[in-house]
Amino acid sequence: MSNAVTGLLNILDLEKIEENLFRGRSPQVGWQRVFGGLVIAQALVAAQRTVEHAAAHSLHAYFLLGGDPAAPILYQVERLRDGRSFATRRCQAIQHGKIIFTLAASFHNAEPDNLDHAFPPPDAPPPEDLPDESEFIGRFGQFMPEPVRRYFERERPIEMRPVDPSRFVARGPQSDEVQKIWVRTSAALPDDPAIHRAALAYLSDMTLLDTSLIAHGRSVFHPDIQAASLDHALWLHRPFRADEWMLYVQDSPSASGALGFSRGALYSRSGALIASVAQEGLIRLKREPSANFAQL
Repeated sequence: MSNAVTGLLNILDLEKIEENLFRGRSPQVGWQRVFGGLVIAQALVAAQRTVEHAAAHSLHAYFLLGGDPAAPILYQVERLRDGRSFATRRCQAIQHGKIIFTLAASFHNAEPDNLDHAFPPPDAPPPEDLPDESEFIGRFGQFMPEPVRRYFERERPIEMRPVDPSRFVARGPQSDEVQKIWVRTSAALPDDPAIHRAALAYLSDMTLLDTSLIAHGRSVFHPDIQAASLDHALWLHRPFRADEWMLYVQDSPSASGALGFSRGALYSRSGALIASVAQEGLIRLKREPSANFAQL
């Protein structure tokens, strides 16, 4: 198992402090604030640990304040409902005495032999036909902004193979505003389905906000963009493994008033629709070079 995936599993293994109260930490990789996908995943882990049998099928979350990577995060779970088919939990993430994030999650006991349908995946080349990350850096690294290159050069728990790698270096509006990326963890995970759900929640926040900037020829790393995820919704439709390739198809129906709205669908290699994602984020044109998350 790679060091990065081992590190991800360690930070998803929350410390139980008291009933309904857990403590999480962030990897020390030099980021100014906690990665949103990590807070989503840790909050889901905390909520799931208060549910005995049902599995998470949907979550809705709001990012309220930027998280401090140097400080632990407390996750306080409220048990809203326990029924025969469904359970509902609310989880608040707390740092320095303030709520920085809130999540509501629903859990469902699977009911097989019921109605079933799904949209098919779009056409995409298989991941084996796309450059791996070392090839990607070799081909496009010299054209990347420094923060983007550093991000891709670092050992990471999630492997990504964009169908159109030039997106990460392109300037100007794109003819195709749909983004397709093959994703998976960079090493095998334990078989526990709850771990795979947490890993998918973690990676579901990656590149999604960027999609709302494709039409404008920018990315979240562009120097004139102040970007931050504001809310996040995830629906888990079918069983999956997060350590197997999944096609993440993303688009952005709207951007207006400094807010960008993006949608995503995750498909298995066999074409099964695994999960749906929706997110709105800040994509503000900077007025001052010092603009940061604290000024939201």
